Amino acid sequence: MSPLETIGSYETKTHLADLLRRVRGGQGFTITQRGEPVADLLPVGSGARRAGIQAAQRMQLFLQEAPKQLPCDIKALIDEGRD
Repeated sequence: MSPLETIGSYETKTHLADLLRRVRGGQGFTITQRGEPVADLLPVGSGARRAGIQAAQRMQLFLQEAPKQLPCDIKALIDEGRD
């Protein structure tokens, strides 16, 4: 998913009808106040999808950076009395 276009709160208030038409068309915006992000304006349902994509990206990064483990013999662990 591409980064959201950033828009100030004043511009959001001034051009809300146009922004809503663009959101309906699939575009999203990050609304800022004094340069700080405060909200995302997204098409309905895309917030959950975006959160899922971000979680998958974090998991991929974690797996790439995590130390590699040696293969584990589950049966041997159970035989040693570990569950």
